[in-house]
Amino acid sequence: MNGDQAMREMGKNLPVPEFERTPFTTPPTLRTATVAIVTSAALHCVDDERFSPADTDFRTIPAEARDLVMGHWSPNFDHTGFHMDIDVVFPIDRLVELQADGVIGRVAPRHFSFAGNQPDDVATIRLDSGPRAAAELKRDGVDVVILTPV
Repeated sequence: MNGDQAMREMGKNLPVPEFERTPFTTPPTLRTATVAIVTSAALHCVDDERFSPADTDFRTIPAEARDLVMGHWSPNFDHTGFHMDIDVVFPIDRLVELQADGVIGRVAPRHFSFAGNQPDDVATIRLDSGPRAAAELKRDGVDVVILTPV
């Protein structure tokens, strides 16, 4: 079994968190919405603290940042696409284009990155760092989030 097959097999048996209620909100139209990116690509700015193994916190990425580091350390992860085009995992330039074309209202001033390798129960993200990042998004007036799982 190759590495990809092994990961898929392992993922099939991971527990899925269940929630007592599912919040729902109706966002404004995209033409007036503020849009942010939340990624699990372990991206961080060059001068920021690197992600460490089992890191459940997030890094804040200013909208103008382009000199980003991908902190994935797994030998199974191919960084080629990211090195060729950052928008593969962090589509910030596409968001800027959508704003210029009037498709979205504006690009959020900040975006957030988590490391994709999380404990199986994702409890810390679900109960601590996730809500903290969500509060920051709300503080920035974000209406819509694009999730880029990596």
